[in-house]
Amino acid sequence: MAMQSFISETIDDILRTTTSFEDVIFILPSQRAKVFVKQEFKNKIAVGFLPEMLNIEQFIQQVSGVEKADSVQLLFHFYSIYKHIEKNPDSFDVFAAWAITVLQDFNEIDQHLIDTKDIFIYLRDIERLRKWSVKGTFKETELIRDHNSFLEKLNSYYNAFYQFLQKKNIGYQGVLYKESTKKIDAYLEKYTHKKLFFIGFNALNKAEELLFQKVLESGNAEVYWDLDETFFNSNHQAGKFIRKYKNEWKYYEKNKLKTLGNTFSKPKEIQVIGAAKNTTQIKYIGEILQQKSNVNHTALVLADETLLPISLNSLPKNINNINITMGYPLKDVPTTGLLFAIFQLFISQEKLKKSITNEFYYKDINRFFKHQLIYGFLEGIDDFTAQIAKENQTFINENHIHQLLKSAEPKTQKVIANLFKPFDTVTEFIDTILALIDWLKDSVNALEKEYLFRFYTTFTQLKTLQGEFEYFIDLKTLAHFFRQLIGSESLSFQGEPLKGLQLMGMLETRVLDFENIILVSANEGVLPANSQQNSFIPFDVKVQFGLPTYREKDAIFSYHFFRLLQRAKNVYILYNTEHDVFGSGEKSRFVTQLEMMRTDIVQKIVSPKVLPQKIELKKISKNTMVFERLQELAQKGFSPSSLTNYLHNPIAFYKQKILRIKEFDDVEETVAYNTLGTVVHETLDELYKPFVGRFLKFYDIKKMEQSAKDLVLKHFKIHFKNGDISTGKNRLIFEVANRFVVNFLAKEKVLLKDEKNQLKIIATEENLAAEIEIDGFDFPVKIHGNVDRVDELNGQIRIIDYKSGMVKGTELKVLDFEQLRVKDQYKAIQVLLYAYLFTQNKKFDFSKKLKAGIYSFKNLKEGFLSINFSSNYRNPDTDITQEKLDEFIEELKVYIKEIYNPEIAFNEPADLKY
Repeated sequence: MAMQSFISETIDDILRTTTSFEDVIFILPSQRAKVFVKQEFKNKIAVGFLPEMLNIEQFIQQVSGVEKADSVQLLFHFYSIYKHIEKNPDSFDVFAAWAITVLQDFNEIDQHLIDTKDIFIYLRDIERLRKWSVKGTFKETELIRDHNSFLEKLNSYYNAFYQFLQKKNIGYQGVLYKESTKKIDAYLEKYTHKKLFFIGFNALNKAEELLFQKVLESGNAEVYWDLDETFFNSNHQAGKFIRKYKNEWKYYEKNKLKTLGNTFSKPKEIQVIGAAKNTTQIKYIGEILQQKSNVNHTALVLADETLLPISLNSLPKNINNINITMGYPLKDVPTTGLLFAIFQLFISQEKLKKSITNEFYYKDINRFFKHQLIYGFLEGIDDFTAQIAKENQTFINENHIHQLLKSAEPKTQKVIANLFKPFDTVTEFIDTILALIDWLKDSVNALEKEYLFRFYTTFTQLKTLQGEFEYFIDLKTLAHFFRQLIGSESLSFQGEPLKGLQLMGMLETRVLDFENIILVSANEGVLPANSQQNSFIPFDVKVQFGLPTYREKDAIFSYHFFRLLQRAKNVYILYNTEHDVFGSGEKSRFVTQLEMMRTDIVQKIVSPKVLPQKIELKKISKNTMVFERLQELAQKGFSPSSLTNYLHNPIAFYKQKILRIKEFDDVEETVAYNTLGTVVHETLDELYKPFVGRFLKFYDIKKMEQSAKDLVLKHFKIHFKNGDISTGKNRLIFEVANRFVVNFLAKEKVLLKDEKNQLKIIATEENLAAEIEIDGFDFPVKIHGNVDRVDELNGQIRIIDYKSGMVKGTELKVLDFEQLRVKDQYKAIQVLLYAYLFTQNKKFDFSKKLKAGIYSFKNLKEGFLSINFSSNYRNPDTDITQEKLDEFIEELKVYIKEIYNPEIAFNEPADLKY
């Protein structure tokens, strides 16, 4: 037995009393509903006229006789009016930012037939009350004053704009509603022979309420509501509006409300399915659909309409027919990304003052050429971007782009080259965009063609309006406006076929019934949507004047949700269990209500099958070529950092020292951290070099302080080619380097202020080397390294390593040499190696005390952090003795033997942190 649908029941009821339909008008909530009603009619009547069918917007337009204008056109007209009223008006893009919201408010006010003077005066009085205080202490800032005068002006904007629209006989939706309430009596008198049927409505605005009542009173109309008794006879939110009309409308004092159903309580198969993340939801839907042999009478309803593309990509093979009816937000369309990329090219160009040379910022160039719509047309894009990185070019000129386009087809060459040409007027720029869209349309799929067509019409319209009004004074204004327009517009897909899978948003389900329903993203924050409102009218004022707030919106969604389930037999409700960007992982309150109303709900959580991946750790065995290279290394020498690199990750050591692979280059636009370290090291080296072999005095450091900043700048220039360090992040990094040096010198001053302290500089940046003989090796192994600084403080020799990162004293506590590797004490190993190299090179006889350690620029307050062999913190042992070094070198030989042991491969450690 086929399911009874609301449409079919309603038509049956109408057929009892009405036989001829040539003077009958059906008024329905949506375009989609018309298609289904028409089909149902054909099934029920063999011959005869079909009734005229209108959606509510068309009906309102008929009654009011006003033409609906689109949003872009309205904004332009509104700006003309605004410029006429204001002495010093905002530029068009700034205006558009608030005007879009103001127009929505005007629209709502008119739809609810509110006297604008009342509401605007009320708003003004609230603001005035806020700043009224007995003591007069309220400080009115510039911003508050602006806001208040803005609210006071809204009424004059409204009046002027409304008059203008009336003259032109065009308007936004609210104007049509307001005018239709004035003209409905005349309309009904003119068409007394017509019978009107309103089918499947729920939440009405004030204007609609008035129209419906007038039409009902005329005795020539019926309103068919679609609501189940379960919701009508309780105080359930889903029945909120229809209960209200039943109680408040005079017509219903004598007449019965048509038609309440009783299908909600019938048995149904309902599953509530939690899935982690959107992708899992969509993939699971694919599985549900795959099991259905026939998807007629099946609706896939996306509560979150942004999931449309991934839903389309995840439908199973057995779905041949699909019909999409929904608005898809334009900002999520791939073509939008391409257009923003083109705008960005010129916006950055202007911001970075490169218009005269017509150069473009490299990131914008990359974004444009790597966009999915462009990438396929050109060969060599990857080489091109690699070349940019290699030469550290922050800006790209037209010649570079012509080089890239050389191998492309002539038409491609022309269209793309034109985009990068300088232009004089905004209209010229719009023309290049139109040419681009025109060229792209021949090579994209059907869906992308829809997107392109929409943008083509938008830009054509903008071109016409620019010709007429010239409000886009520059590209920035156009880009800004385009961004706002995209934010509020959506692309309507309207399919007509009645067979196959019906894919729709929540609002499009009105009036329709399906046997099988799959509802996706039934989460709080999506269904109902979150309560934020874009409006200049505060919540309390809306309540006062009977304007809809989020409470009404929630009730509307509640109605859609429960109405959808009334006649369905199989229902799958999916929600996202994860807390992520797309909302809380909480299922919608409606689902929770549903679970409380019924006992037959199956709940489950689904998750994708995850096959455990056995992670194979890399393992590289040593062959003869590796040994040749290791032998070379023994001659050339290991640096302390290459040894610790081996201990940390043998594979990294293999890549760097055996294969000699370098990290690949990128355009260094912000100073890399290692550049910062190098700059600080070299600055200190240059400052201290002249004092080698001398005792430092307090005034020496004062002198150093004077030249420090210039030296930092000099070394930045050497290491950071073509780079700009005068602004932005680079400026901050430069200041950090400078601060490191200044703070370090300040620390030295504190030391030397005390006359008793004698500080003699022995060496800076000295290259030391030594050879280690190892049992069983027929060749010595050379170790070499650069010691940042050696000095003598009050008779004690100090070997110092500068570190620009954070080092804590505990990292240099060495209690057991065998534990060095286990505890990852790589810094300690490096410092001890420097100490060893120094004693070997200088034939040090240990008659003086020897210390070795680190100055950490991020931890300067701790001063010199030295190697400490004691576990008792009250009584540190920081002297490096011959015995300690011998013990350390024995441990070091263990590491070197391991590197040269043919049996031990280079193994990737299992617990690498990064």
